[in-house]
Amino acid sequence: MKKIVLSALIFCALSSAVFAIDYPVTQLNVVSINYDDLQDGDIIFQSSNSPLSIAIQLATKSKYSHCGIIFKEKGAWYVYEAVQPVRSTPLEQWIADGQGGKFVIKRLTNAKQALTTSAISKMKQAGKQFIGKDYDGTFEWSDDRIYCSELVWKIYKKGAGIELGQLKKLKDFDLSSQEVKAKLKEHYGNNIPLNEPVISPVAIFDSPLLVTVKAN
Repeated sequence: MKKIVLSALIFCALSSAVFAIDYPVTQLNVVSINYDDLQDGDIIFQSSNSPLSIAIQLATKSKYSHCGIIFKEKGAWYVYEAVQPVRSTPLEQWIADGQGGKFVIKRLTNAKQALTTSAISKMKQAGKQFIGKDYDGTFEWSDDRIYCSELVWKIYKKGAGIELGQLKKLKDFDLSSQEVKAKLKEHYGNNIPLNEPVISPVAIFDSPLLVTVKAN
């Protein structure tokens, strides 16, 4: 098995059309990843450094606030992720962008059967349709703009016909904390769309269709 040791100093500055995201300089300590353990379609989760991260964690009661899908392209591993804009990010950089280089990778329990070569191809095509689109900081259920867990959900749905996690309405989340109330006010003013369908990172993370294959 081939092990690759990644040691990186990543400088990130992402700005959103919806809300400003300024990522500080992130130093990733040595992280050991066995690339041979990865498969196309694996889903990776982390705690983001985005200013929105804390509100997402509080509202969803999960430490994971960001996720993406891993695909291999031209011999290298990338993560399809919804930031500003939606992009395909080298796996090493994606890990470095998160808090402390921590991540969890999950996979379909029946990946060998469900994620055929044809299905993976369709998933990649579905993902590429979103590349370059704006990040959706108001979490609307449309394809005009898109947020991270929505991207993962729709790539699986459009490409493989699989629904990962149950959609909830915005009002179903814990909106009681001051941090969450402040973000709701910032993004919606006084017109909060409480009945808007939302898929959260934790809904995908907790899906019974997935199994953990890597965690650090």
